[in-house]
Amino acid sequence: MPPGRRVSEIVAGRGFDASSTRMATILCVDDDESISILLAETLKQAGHEPLNAANVPDALAMLARGNVDLIISDYRMPGNTGLDLLAHLEREGIDTPVIMMTGYASIEHAVASIKAGAVDYITKPVRAAQLALAVEQALELVRLRRENAALKREIMETRSERQIIGESQAIRRALQAAASAAPTRATVLLQGESGTGKELFARAIHELSDRRDKPFIKLNCAALPEGLVESALFGHERGAFTGALKRVEGAFERAHGGTLLLDEISEMRLDLQAKLLRVLQEQEFERVGGTSPIRVDVRVIATTNRDLAAEATAGRFRQDLFFRLSVIPVRIPALRERLDDIPMLALRFALRAAADAGKDVAGISPDALALLQQHEWPGNVRELQHVIERAVIMSSDPVLQARSLDAETFRNGRSDGVQRATVTATNGAVNGSGALNGGVVLTSLSLDHAEEVLIAKALEVTGRNRTRAAALLGISVRTLRYKLNGPPASPAASEAADD
Repeated sequence: MPPGRRVSEIVAGRGFDASSTRMATILCVDDDESISILLAETLKQAGHEPLNAANVPDALAMLARGNVDLIISDYRMPGNTGLDLLAHLEREGIDTPVIMMTGYASIEHAVASIKAGAVDYITKPVRAAQLALAVEQALELVRLRRENAALKREIMETRSERQIIGESQAIRRALQAAASAAPTRATVLLQGESGTGKELFARAIHELSDRRDKPFIKLNCAALPEGLVESALFGHERGAFTGALKRVEGAFERAHGGTLLLDEISEMRLDLQAKLLRVLQEQEFERVGGTSPIRVDVRVIATTNRDLAAEATAGRFRQDLFFRLSVIPVRIPALRERLDDIPMLALRFALRAAADAGKDVAGISPDALALLQQHEWPGNVRELQHVIERAVIMSSDPVLQARSLDAETFRNGRSDGVQRATVTATNGAVNGSGALNGGVVLTSLSLDHAEEVLIAKALEVTGRNRTRAAALLGISVRTLRYKLNGPPASPAASEAADD
């Protein structure tokens, strides 16, 4: 209500001044027909559009049609009560404000109503002035909520795609470490599971440094063919090898003055690790086929989804390079370690997916969020993004409901979040022809997971021989090599070698 305005200025007879509030659609829920008629007449005099429902099921049916700005509900009704209505609104994520009304005035009723989510509480017989004040304040709350929601949506939509979202203690620690490392030129090692956002952290470190206006170059060490990694890193001269028709600058030259991200550094060959160590120490290198040293000023950030210290101890990674890369180690937490960040992340993904699909999504229901926070998320943030995108595409609800989430991912609503459907496949014993020894056990129904397990098993039973493993899997060696160049299925897979 505007400052200094008295209720007597709003009341006109049994009704109240229509100019005092904007027109709204108001749902009145009361099993007493005479009360419903009185409320409807009073609201019409104020210029509003009243809707009447005799019980909670009828009210929910009207709500499902949308366009209800405010609810005035009786506290005590046969069957479902006003509190039941409030509980349903909370479960479904519907933020329509409710004014509770009762003929049994008591402090207990008022407290229970407000605790359950009602914005106001009025007693019968309803007085016009009392109703006027309650409706005006509730509609102002509607306006503020919608304005706040629109502002949040605008902020979420205009945020950089590369912004790291989260307020949990785990993500704050990682962000603080990244912020401390950014102003320096020290090498940074980002360690974390696949899908946790290591590249986002690398970009954030670059953006926070004094190199932000210089190049940010990314090189995925796992995705490059083995014979081209050295050329990709250091470039090559014309004629250096078959097909080298011109001189090409490598990642270090292109990143001069800026930052070079070496993604999945644990997949780099040992002989190249020695050359990389020299570049990091001397800040100079030679192109493949070249004879003149080239000096560069490059800040290196490396990422890995493995325990690089353990890899170095096992001899699969150079210890001296590990020490050189991990001047500032930063561990990126898995999503299961930052469950409090899921609502913000899910909303961000939902808004983005809705915009791409041309849909209008206003939010995510509490039940859906609770289900999301019970899942273990083995695929981390990337898996959450895909689950939300699928839900937005398949759902027709303005607020994403739990039923819109992929049933296979959240089967049986297990508290551990993972459906432990165990599948066993046996093909007899290994007899030199390459048949599987015993079987494999799948801990999920994901096709990607099944592929990783089968590749690892094939490499194991063939002594890590890619040619025989490919034959056992029924694919070409080239296809197997391509699959192994992605995130490794297991340490055994990454160590495999061709004939």
